[in-house]
Amino acid sequence: MTILISILALIFIVLTVLVVNRTQSIMKGIKGAEAESESEYLGAPDKSNSANGAGLFVFWLLSIVGIFWSYFDAKQYFLPESSSIHGKETDFWFWLSMAVIMIAFFVVNSVLFYFSYKYRYQKGRKATFYTHNNNLEVIWTAVPAVIMAGLVFSGLRVWTKITAEAPADSEVIEIMGKQFAWTVRYPGVDNNKLGNYNYKLMDDAGGNPMGVDFSDENSFDDFSNTSELHIPKGKPVLLKIRARDVLHSVFIPHMRVKMDAVPGMPTKFWFTADKSTADMRADLANPEFNYEIACTEICGRSHFGMKLLLVVDEPADYEKWKKDQKPLLTENAALLEKVPANLKAKAMKYLPQDEASVEVAVDQTSGLGNTSTILK
Repeated sequence: MTILISILALIFIVLTVLVVNRTQSIMKGIKGAEAESESEYLGAPDKSNSANGAGLFVFWLLSIVGIFWSYFDAKQYFLPESSSIHGKETDFWFWLSMAVIMIAFFVVNSVLFYFSYKYRYQKGRKATFYTHNNNLEVIWTAVPAVIMAGLVFSGLRVWTKITAEAPADSEVIEIMGKQFAWTVRYPGVDNNKLGNYNYKLMDDAGGNPMGVDFSDENSFDDFSNTSELHIPKGKPVLLKIRARDVLHSVFIPHMRVKMDAVPGMPTKFWFTADKSTADMRADLANPEFNYEIACTEICGRSHFGMKLLLVVDEPADYEKWKKDQKPLLTENAALLEKVPANLKAKAMKYLPQDEASVEVAVDQTSGLGNTSTILK
């Protein structure tokens, strides 16, 4: 690094010396040409002056062609059509902002390149010098300020709306990122309430990778999924987002959902999907289409493969799907050990019948010395 800095410093010194020498030569030429005709002094426009002005304007015309070509050529890589209510509003203001900016860009640069040709040097032409113009100052300050303020406040209104508290009837779902997969947890039938969690309780071997706290009875009917995330069409969905190890980011392109998953700092995002998976397959005439969730924060070597299938169901299908899922306690009866003694009776109903019978028998005979007989 020291050698590189030394080389750059040396190059800077050399260039500085060259610039100073060149400047001195120009100044000498100007002073020596005061008595000569205008066409002979150093720096006077030559026969290429008009060609340079025309060339600049042609360059701008070719640039316009290139800009439009690149837009239409790259359009296939733009974000797909939005499938959420807030996404459509976000897209509208995004493209409106782009239109305003592009209009200003084309107007300003067209005038700039045109002026370079229109007002190129011509012998005998006199320039008009304005020391100040209050009206011009007010116009070019006020107009952009008003337009930009309008765009900022309209965008702020949308942003405030989608980052506000989710509606009371929202479907609450938790998604947790870890290297290199997503795990999803849903509330069961207990009034859409997820149980608490504690990072100290995370135990892959014990069947509790999300650290669900079974001392909270709201956890008893929670269920999880590592292969897909189901959400209902037309109903607000509140995603509670967290990370287990490093920084991740939940990205659902079609829904215009993007929020970081930060270790130790839960985040959230709520949205309403207005097109089911079946709707999108019909619209695109593609029976293989699927929504997906991707991680957009580089989180390690296998970051590229951190995806999750997203299924948007019709409301009735979603409720049916939920009823078919099995709570964590049903899937892994060993988790009953994490339940406090005073809540075990409530937790029993989520265990398979045979497991629950054994547990009841063990409880009834504890301390009598014949537990092993009953278990047989």
